[in-house]
This record gives sequence, C-alpha cells and structure tokens, in this order.
Amino acid sequence: MSAASSSYRRALAPREWWAHVLAVVLVASAGLLGWWQLEAWQERRAAEAADLTELAPVPLADAFGPDEAFPERALGRPVEITGTWLPAETFLVAAPGATTWVVTPFVDRETGSVLPVVRGALAGDAVRPPAPEGDATLVARLQPSDATVPIPEVAQEVDGDLYSGYAVALAGQPGTEGLTEADVEQLPSPSRFTALRNLLYAIEWWVFGLFAAFIWWRHVRDVAAVPETDPETDPETDPETDPPADEPTEEGAAEDAVPSEP
Repeated sequence: MSAASSSYRRALAPREWWAHVLAVVLVASAGLLGWWQLEAWQERRAAEAADLTELAPVPLADAFGPDEAFPERALGRPVEITGTWLPAETFLVAAPGATTWVVTPFVDRETGSVLPVVRGALAGDAVRPPAPEGDATLVARLQPSDATVPIPEVAQEVDGDLYSGYAVALAGQPGTEGLTEADVEQLPSPSRFTALRNLLYAIEWWVFGLFAAFIWWRHVRDVAAVPETDPETDPETDPETDPPADEPTEEGAAEDAVPSEP
C-alpha cells in the first residue's frame, strides 16, 4: 500500500468520523443560515420598493417634463395627470404573464405632450371595453420606456410629442372600467442601506462556513501527516533485537562461566 493510500485510510478511520460529521453540520448550517438572511434582505428591499409606489401622488410636472429623459426618481411614482384622451390612438400590447394591456394615449393639459396610459389588462377572453373620450383627471404610476411599451415605436403610431415614459393607471380611475389593474413592471429602487444588516449577516455566516471547512481540511491534513507505526518493523518492539530482560546475554553468560579465583 502506498504512503498516500495509507494516509487517506487513516483520515477515514472510524475514530475520525466525528470530525467529518461536525464539518458537514457546521458548513451546511452556515450555508442555510446565510441563504435565509439573504432572502430576508431581498424581501425587505422588495417590500420597501412596493411601499414607494404607494406614496401620495404628485402632479406630473413635478415628476419629470416632456423633453426630459426618464429620471430614476420617477420610477413607479404615482402622479396625477389632467388632460384629454385620444381614443382613436388606443392599442394593445402583450404584457408579462400572458396578459394583454390596453393603452390609450393621454394629452397632458399643462404641456400638450402625450403620455401613453395603460388603462388596465384584459382578463382572459374578455372583450375590450370602448376607449374613454374627453377630458379626465386620473392617478397613475410612471414607468420608463421598456420592451412592453417602447416609446420610440409608440411615437411612430401616435401624433404629438411623447414623454420618455408611460403610466399605469390605478384601479378605479377614469378609463379603467371593464379592465383589471395592470401591475407595474419596474419598482423604484430602495435605499442602499435598506436591510443592510441582513446582507452582512448572510456574508458573516458564509465566512464562518468557509472557516469551518478550512479547520476540517487542516485536521485531515494533520492526521494524514502522522507516520503510522508498524509493530513488525519497529526496532523498539522487535523481539529479535530486543531480548527479554530476564534472559542473560552471551557476554553475561561468558562472565558467569569463568571460575572465580580462590
């Protein structure tokens, strides 16, 4: 048997099983606890992002202007808009979750620019309700141009100067009759310090797991490095080279054979 195989055999000896079991328990526990803290961090940030969409609405002009790139501060923000519907410009878009959104452009009275408004979603095979007409004031959440409602493509179909984003009307607002409320796709970013403690706890648990794995590896290496004693070749225990203490040696026997002088 090679020295490497012998070392490997010693590391897996039954007397070393306690170390392997302990290492598995510590590393697995640290990994699970770290993952739990990471999920708590993500859930708390998502909850704060959702809360930001429930703030009191502000006038559209306070959120961003028609010639302004969509600002991060406006993401998901409820705004109050007053203007006029463009019912003839209504169109449908395929939204996430195999739903269909009904979008009707809305001319802002203050700026004269057009803001596409998602009035709601069609439930199943529901018939699209007629588009609203005339003036209205409604509350909706702002969203930037994205794959669902790409403003550059909408600009090719709608006359007028368009905002760089669109809005998703809240349930119960004018023009939402016969539709279910559409979910906003992008939520505002929570503070970078939100639930930071949970994230740090997750990192701390994973570092502890790595440390436990390192200690286990060092223990296995130390066990494997200990030389194995073979009683058949150990000179200290070899009966051929270490005669029993009660048997006389040849030199002692010769001395005993010499007669003593009178």
